[in-house]
Amino acid sequence: MTLWLISFGLISGITTWLFGFGGGFVTVPLLYTLILTLWGIDSLPAEHAMQIAVATSALIMLFSATVTTITHHKAKRLNWSIMSILFIGIAFGGIVGALLALTVEGTWIKWFFIGYLFVTILDCYFRPGFMAPTTHNAKKVTKAKESINGTVIGIIATFLGVGGSVMTVPLLRRRGTPMAQSAAMANALTLPLALTATCTYVALSFTSPLNSESGFIGYIWLKAALILICSTWVGLKISERFLSRIPDKWHARIYPLLLILVLIVMLF
Repeated sequence: MTLWLISFGLISGITTWLFGFGGGFVTVPLLYTLILTLWGIDSLPAEHAMQIAVATSALIMLFSATVTTITHHKAKRLNWSIMSILFIGIAFGGIVGALLALTVEGTWIKWFFIGYLFVTILDCYFRPGFMAPTTHNAKKVTKAKESINGTVIGIIATFLGVGGSVMTVPLLRRRGTPMAQSAAMANALTLPLALTATCTYVALSFTSPLNSESGFIGYIWLKAALILICSTWVGLKISERFLSRIPDKWHARIYPLLLILVLIVMLF
C-alpha cells in the first residue's frame, strides 16, 4: 500500500504542477481502490469509500495548492486581477460542495465523477478554443457572472474531490491564456476550495460514522494523506524545472489524454 501511495503521490505532484490538476484526479481513484482492497467491499470504510477519497483528497490539495501558489506568485505567473472574483466564489462553493458530498451516497459521487470526466474530455476536443486558442476573448465578464462561475466551480470540484483545475484551465485557456499560465493560475484557484472544504470536513468530523475506526479524522484517512502529501511535494519539486519547457501545443494535447487515462481507471 505504501509503495502505491508514494508512486501516485509523485504522479500527483508532477501533474499538479504541469497541468494544474492531479491531486483529485490521481488520488480519488487511487484511494477509492485501496479502501475497497484493504477493508473489503462489505466493510464500513468501503461503504463510505468515495467520501473518504474526496475528503482526503481535499487535504492533499490544500498542501499542494499552497506550495504551488507561493512558488507561482514569486515567479509572477499569477494574474490576481483575473483571479480575485473567481477566488471568492470558489471558496464559498467549496463549503457547499463539501456539505453535498457528505449527504450523497458514494456510488452517486463515483458516477458523477465519471460523467464529469467524460464531458470535460469531449469539451476539450470538440469545443473551439482549448487545443489552439487564437486571440484573447475580449468579451467582458461582469463581477456577478464571475462570482457565479467561481461558486459553481467550487461546488462541483469539492463535491467530486478534484480541485477546480479541470474547469478553470479550459475557462482560462479560452480567454487566451497560455497553458503554462493557465495551469499556474488553476493551482492557485484550487487553494480556496481546498481550504474551505478541508475545514468543513474537519468541523463536521463528529458526525462521521468512521469515528470508531482508527486512523481517521471524520472522513479524512490520515496515514494515506501524510504519505501522499510527502510524495506529492517531491513530485512538485521534480516537475518544477520542466514547466516552461513543454510547447503550448503539446501541453494542451497531453491534458485531455491524462483525463482519458483517469476515466479508464475509474471505469475498470
